[in-house]
Amino acid sequence: MSDQDLLVETVRDILGGHEPFVLTAERPWDERLWTALAEAGLTGVGVPEEAGGSGGELADAVAIVRTLAAGAAAVPVAEQLLVAAPVLLAADLDLPGPDEPLTVAIADAVTAEPSDDGDGPGRWTLTGTATDVPWAGVARHVAVLAAAPAGIEGSVLALVDVSGLEATRAANLAGEPRGSLVLDGVPASGALLRPAQVAHLRARYALARSVQIAAALEEVLAWTVQYAGERQQFGRPLAKFQAIQMELAEMAGEVTAVTAIVDAAVQGLDRESPELPLLAAAAKVRAGAAVEVVARLAHQVHGAIGFTQEYRLHHLTRRCWSWRDEAGGEATWSRFLGEGVVAGGGDQLWTTLTRLG
Repeated sequence: MSDQDLLVETVRDILGGHEPFVLTAERPWDERLWTALAEAGLTGVGVPEEAGGSGGELADAVAIVRTLAAGAAAVPVAEQLLVAAPVLLAADLDLPGPDEPLTVAIADAVTAEPSDDGDGPGRWTLTGTATDVPWAGVARHVAVLAAAPAGIEGSVLALVDVSGLEATRAANLAGEPRGSLVLDGVPASGALLRPAQVAHLRARYALARSVQIAAALEEVLAWTVQYAGERQQFGRPLAKFQAIQMELAEMAGEVTAVTAIVDAAVQGLDRESPELPLLAAAAKVRAGAAVEVVARLAHQVHGAIGFTQEYRLHHLTRRCWSWRDEAGGEATWSRFLGEGVVAGGGDQLWTTLTRLG
């Protein structure tokens, strides 16, 4: 058994003591699960030890995120390990402790201005409202991508301690917090990012959601295959009916395609490919399209029980429907992907497609 397999088994063991539950305004996340993960050092995997993390590779962090997504874990680990922590480190900004929940906000309506408080370069003042912030009201720190001052190309990445700020109560379809944060002259440490770095950050966010979707869809497929093999109808298992077999095969095809393209994008991230934004775009578009098929067929095979709150299926399908639209939906990333593919002109079209494929 490899070190990564041991890591996954550790996460699964911890998840075994924390069954998913319906999120509410009174209980918007699984704080006990987060504490258990943090105590095991899992909320710092992929972050160098010298930066306060647990060390490990990108593949280790991805494995943790995939396992938690398949378990419908209500914790901000994907945002912390795959987006916020890496981009803050790349910008030479100090990280909070890995036991403190960290998330990211793409805040185009927030403006950053250089601070005049005498603290020197790297200090900014943020003004505006960050909307649709993952785990708003839960995360103590937020990596905010804000608009740069007028006349400056790029954006400002700032680390904000939001523990004293009140978040509006909003949630996605799965009940995960997605509120807003009003930043009224909030001071923060930050760094100016070039347009290419901004595109990289947005791609990381989209890829994180794609990783989660792929893992959740794999689990939905496994549950559906199991259910079809156990549920008896007219004296035989559902899986013996040709119509059900065709639906399971279609689900399997979708899941296989998504897993392959997401894995390719993760490899692009690992090798720091300059084409990461296009790879992430392709992964997000394909993952979103698969949600439409796999979730629909899963509920169709399960029948009425699949729509009950007591049954486990909705914990994943509602997350998939939510994640599909977050970090940019299919329309947004399809336009981006199309523009990127044709940017080199007709002579380069096939070369670009084969590089991405």
